[in-house]
Amino acid sequence: MTPDATDRALLRLLEQDATRPASSLGRALGLSQPATWRRIQRLEAAGVITGRRLDLDLEKLGFGVTVFLGVKLATKGRVSLEDFERAVNAIPEVQAVSLVLGLYDYRLRVVARDLTDFERVLRRRIMALPGVGDVEANVLLSEERRPGPIDLL
Repeated sequence: MTPDATDRALLRLLEQDATRPASSLGRALGLSQPATWRRIQRLEAAGVITGRRLDLDLEKLGFGVTVFLGVKLATKGRVSLEDFERAVNAIPEVQAVSLVLGLYDYRLRVVARDLTDFERVLRRRIMALPGVGDVEANVLLSEERRPGPIDLL
């Protein structure tokens, strides 16, 4: 499926606010509510829209520190990637796990209440995982969010 200009405009509006009702989206696009709903359903069925998510302010919830970890597995072959991924995904403070090319095998996004809490998570949970070798930590200072991955719309 190739999205047309109206689909792309709809996706731009949904990126800004995925909770906006189809009637409101339709008014902005010059479409009826049913026509807008059908387009959304078609985009979901085609896999263009893969879900909707809730963005939380982690700092207001008490998680004031975000750290990006580069993790290099020490014993490739002895510990499978699937075993590591399964184990790291069980740690609630780990918000994202990405298999990457480069110096490290994985890039993790970890949240913690403060640096002391992060040290606890790192020592007791992450460093205790099977196969973990070198680890590099980068503390997030600030982040600017963009509405989508790229502006192809």
